[in-house]
Amino acid sequence: MWFYFDRIFVLGQIQDQQLSGVPRGNLSDLYPRWLGARELILHGRNPYADDITRECELGYYGRVLDPSRPSDPEDRQAFAYPLYVVFLLAPFVWLPFDVVHSVFNWILLALTVLSVPLWLRALRWRLPWPEMLSCASLLIGSVPGLQAFKLQQLTLAVAFLLAGAAALVVEGRLTLAGILLALSTIKPQLAWPLVLWLTLWTVSDWRSRRSLAVSFAVTLTVLLTGSAMLLPAWPRMFILALRQYHQYTHNSSVPEVVAGFWPGRLIAAAALLASAWFLWRWRTEAAGHRHFALALALVMALTVLIVPMIGPYNQVLLFPSVIYLARAGPRAQPQFLRFPYLAWVFALAAPWLLSLSLTAVSLAGSPSVAMAGRKFPFLSVLTLPLLTFALVIAQSRPNLAEQAAAL
Repeated sequence: MWFYFDRIFVLGQIQDQQLSGVPRGNLSDLYPRWLGARELILHGRNPYADDITRECELGYYGRVLDPSRPSDPEDRQAFAYPLYVVFLLAPFVWLPFDVVHSVFNWILLALTVLSVPLWLRALRWRLPWPEMLSCASLLIGSVPGLQAFKLQQLTLAVAFLLAGAAALVVEGRLTLAGILLALSTIKPQLAWPLVLWLTLWTVSDWRSRRSLAVSFAVTLTVLLTGSAMLLPAWPRMFILALRQYHQYTHNSSVPEVVAGFWPGRLIAAAALLASAWFLWRWRTEAAGHRHFALALALVMALTVLIVPMIGPYNQVLLFPSVIYLARAGPRAQPQFLRFPYLAWVFALAAPWLLSLSLTAVSLAGSPSVAMAGRKFPFLSVLTLPLLTFALVIAQSRPNLAEQAAAL
């Protein structure tokens, strides 16, 4: 997969961009966030301002985008994050970005590896170290994992924070779990489904679980207060930046891309209602109960399904859902779900099979042929979230849950 990304996908992308005049800079999603944090902390500049956005474009793309050029990307790489992300990046604003870029490669790699045992602990599945390292290798070497790593997507940090919060809840360390959960809201669109589920779970037994809500609220209040001290009007600017972001990127959820706008909205609404029905039934279950593990898998699958963007890198959040389904195995599926389960296995394995095939073609002396098919490993980007959610929701049926627990 690494060879495919570096020697086939990226090289082919560079060739196409050179022919069409598409700019290419550092292409680090971290850069606009780091630059905004540096300019705010060191020089008191507004990270949401247009002049900062132009500087972000200059580093990310190599030049400022020109709307009159049809080949230029539409994503302006503005600082479209809650302002309190600057607190996480503050230790790095005094360093040049070349150094920060290298350091964050190791940080994101470490966080991704550490998220694996955390998710496994949250799902109450103890694996020997060789199998755990194998899971970590597969996550890092997947299309979503490697794309997130190459782009230095903060989704990897959010995935670690969510995994840590889930594992700590299962271990009964609710205060620390609430702190990590609050920090994960640096990407609110990825965090809010788990936040809402854990809020419902906490309220259902307030006396014994309230420390989770209290620590979450206190941490978020500290972050919001600190942000207001740095830039009082930042919430309005953040909301405006989000609106502009969706206007120029035209992001849609997976169901909207697959079925169209309104049918996709209906599918997403149905998925949300179905999930809410099951989660309401499980709200009183203990953190170590199998229904709590199933709820985590369901919420993360729902998150990837309904988030208004189809970037493959967000599918690293499918890891707990994939692990849950892999543990259940085909024997836990009734006859009518055997074929969907096999289709899911194929959608999961297809990117590795296709990248291996393209690598073989390239090494055999036909790199141009391999580059022509470089997008093939991304073909399951739309099918995997749909199949994963459908199979996880199917596990929610009482008889299936009992069979999976028995196995």
